[in-house]
Amino acid sequence: MAVVGVLHLELHLDYAPTIKDKRNVLRSLKARLRSRHNVAVAGIGHRDSMNHGLVGVVAIPSDRVCAEGRPQKAEDEAAALLGAVLVGSGVDWIE
Repeated sequence: MAVVGVLHLELHLDYAPTIKDKRNVLRSLKARLRSRHNVAVAGIGHRDSMNHGLVGVVAIPSDRVCAEGRPQKAEDEAAALLGAVLVGSGVDWIE
């Protein structure tokens, strides 16, 4: 049975004066996570806000052991890339 790990990343971008600046940060984050961790990534919330963003990261590996590592590694990568911009995160499991 497939296990789906869904990681939510909440961002607070004080330095983004325009939505275009916010999109550039999100685009960079999404591309990096996709290329390094083999996950699906999408902006899922706060689309009209210049200072907030919500990103969803989904991994669908073949077993739970592999599933647990992938979202955690993606979260660690996001934290290293974003620093204080990352204000919240969490993982939900769908079996």
